[in-house]
Amino acid sequence: MSAKRKAFITGVTGQDGSYLAEVLLEKEYEVYGMVRRSSTFNRSRIDHLQGEIELVYGDLGDGSVLNQLMRTIRPDEVYNLGAQSHVRVSYDVPEYTADVVGTGTLRLLDAIREGDVQCRFYQASSSEMFGKVAQVPQNENTPFHPRSPYAVAKVYGYWITRNYREAYGMHATNGILFNHESPRRGENFVTRKITLGVGEIVRGERQTITLGNLEARRDWGFARDYMEGAWLMLQQDEPDDYVLATHETHSVQEFLEEAFGYAGLDWRQHVTTDPRFLRPAEVDVLIGDYSKAKDQLGWEPTVRFRELVRMMVDADR
Repeated sequence: MSAKRKAFITGVTGQDGSYLAEVLLEKEYEVYGMVRRSSTFNRSRIDHLQGEIELVYGDLGDGSVLNQLMRTIRPDEVYNLGAQSHVRVSYDVPEYTADVVGTGTLRLLDAIREGDVQCRFYQASSSEMFGKVAQVPQNENTPFHPRSPYAVAKVYGYWITRNYREAYGMHATNGILFNHESPRRGENFVTRKITLGVGEIVRGERQTITLGNLEARRDWGFARDYMEGAWLMLQQDEPDDYVLATHETHSVQEFLEEAFGYAGLDWRQHVTTDPRFLRPAEVDVLIGDYSKAKDQLGWEPTVRFRELVRMMVDADR
């Protein structure tokens, strides 16, 4: 009987981390999740996994703890999903965002290198790196033009991952993931704001929701599909970089139409806009070409836009 493979996840309490933990447990991994010490528990997304995963304290801002964790756990696979991941908020806390998202990736890579941990590394890169897009659709060769402190920090994380791969021969991979949602999406992200609002309006708890730019277009997929893709990337003999997307783009307004329409409501009667929710520099249109992931990983999205919106409305209703 061979020992179980060990996986280490930063950001395990987030949407992606909780789905990834489930995916890895189904594949019989021993799963370690890093959590930050705080006075309140923010673990609702992984409550159902209690006793199945091992939680360890740590922080992407603390290199010495990361070193210690890598040396003691010696994981086979490391998934770096931890981040200050809200684009609009990154304008309010740019230095913190740069430290956790950018330098945090470096600290983790260096902890692996210094501890001589022979593992495979997955970096959660983002379609936000494309920003003011140079081509439509975007693929692995599209130049980056980041349009927020978050996106700039992600570009650093992407390049330092590639640098450690090339400089030290590390099995380090970037998953350039386009927007991915689920009923576990954070409540301050626009998709979840919409579906929570629909639920509250249906129950008579409120009348309106307030949003920012309704014209922004995104490529929206289902988070669990994307975490299956992240796992597939680390099963390849050679590390590489892959776009995961649906190759469809929809506006925030289309999301509103689908979500409110599904609940039998007219969104125009319930939605107001406020310039406070606009970004100083907007990313207008994102649409990803995932053909490389399809060809090399055999990966395809299983949940499409309409099904995704309805899944989220059902959960919040």
